[in-house]
Amino acid sequence: MPSIPIAQQDKAPQWLAWLAVALFLSYLAVAMSMPTTSVYVATSLHMGNALAGLAVGVAFASTIVTRGFAGRCADHQGGKRCMLYGLALYTVSGLLTAVVTWMTTPVAAFCMLLIARLTLGLGESLAVVGMLAWGIGLMGHNRSGRVLSVVGMGMYGSLAVGSPVGLTLYDHGGYALVALGCIATPLVGFAMATPVVAVPPHGGERLPVGRILHKISDLGLVVFFQGIGFAAIGAFMPLMFLHRHWPHAALGLTFFGAAFVLVRILCSHLPDQLGGARVAWISMVVETCGQMLLWQATSANMALAGAFLTGCGCSMIFPAMGVEVVRRVAPQMRGTAMGGFAAFQDLAYGATGPFAGLLAEWAGDESVFLVGSLAGVSGLVMSARLAWRERAGALVD
Repeated sequence: MPSIPIAQQDKAPQWLAWLAVALFLSYLAVAMSMPTTSVYVATSLHMGNALAGLAVGVAFASTIVTRGFAGRCADHQGGKRCMLYGLALYTVSGLLTAVVTWMTTPVAAFCMLLIARLTLGLGESLAVVGMLAWGIGLMGHNRSGRVLSVVGMGMYGSLAVGSPVGLTLYDHGGYALVALGCIATPLVGFAMATPVVAVPPHGGERLPVGRILHKISDLGLVVFFQGIGFAAIGAFMPLMFLHRHWPHAALGLTFFGAAFVLVRILCSHLPDQLGGARVAWISMVVETCGQMLLWQATSANMALAGAFLTGCGCSMIFPAMGVEVVRRVAPQMRGTAMGGFAAFQDLAYGATGPFAGLLAEWAGDESVFLVGSLAGVSGLVMSARLAWRERAGALVD
């Protein structure tokens, strides 16, 4: 049960929803800066596409390498403090970005921008891992699947809204106006999150990070294989539409995102009720079918259907496997475990782009979705094995 007074436990669902809104608003600092940073570097600093990609990608690299630190922070200092640290760093990153727009030397501005992006990546680690630990503490580990689903809806909803909002701000006021938005939105989220009751960290023996990763590596690999399909759509579906002269090139992520959020809303209770492995297995079947449709697509409608199915499949895999992570580790190590677990998905997002880009140059855009299909099959096999073990354990019990 949550480590909060019994009289306050009935408020936990409302607090979780409130924190999800706070995360949604704060995460706009990530979402608004993602498309505008590359545009600014390429057009205003005249650094070229390669350095524009580096400026965007360095934030993801920072997130990957700091997930473990964020997990330890949540375990030792509590999820609330960890999340608030992250939201504060979002604002610091926005301030540093504003400084970039005042600098007159392109090289110096680019270096300052890299520092701002690294700060943003650290903030993302702390904010997301902190909220996961905080939410599970409020709701109880038996409802961890719902917590993971709600956190994901806040993040992906923010990404869906933040990209067009960021580009609109950029068109009207340049990168400085985007920086101002990235300062303001986390401050609102910080103000919203501060009054919510904290959950004290658990005491007890704390295992080395390596042992925790070993305990959850099979669960993390399922999430890794799932993430390849999403990254393929985000990076290459618009290019596939443009190269084939199909209409509605921008609708791929819209179809994916709509399906993702819809399934999260309708099915967030399933991992807690049915077990994470079964939900992950079914989800991997759907995602794999979606990637195969994209690989074999002969029309825009067929490709959009593949994106929709991929979104349906991707939606529940992270919370489904996250439920199993929570079950495998002691309460005092859940923050560290969730940080390491999330890093598997970060790695999929970060690695798919460059490797799939080389493949697309050699074999065409559709080959990227063949890789997504093979990754789906790999995740399907692993999740089926987990589901079989879960069923066998239930029969023994």
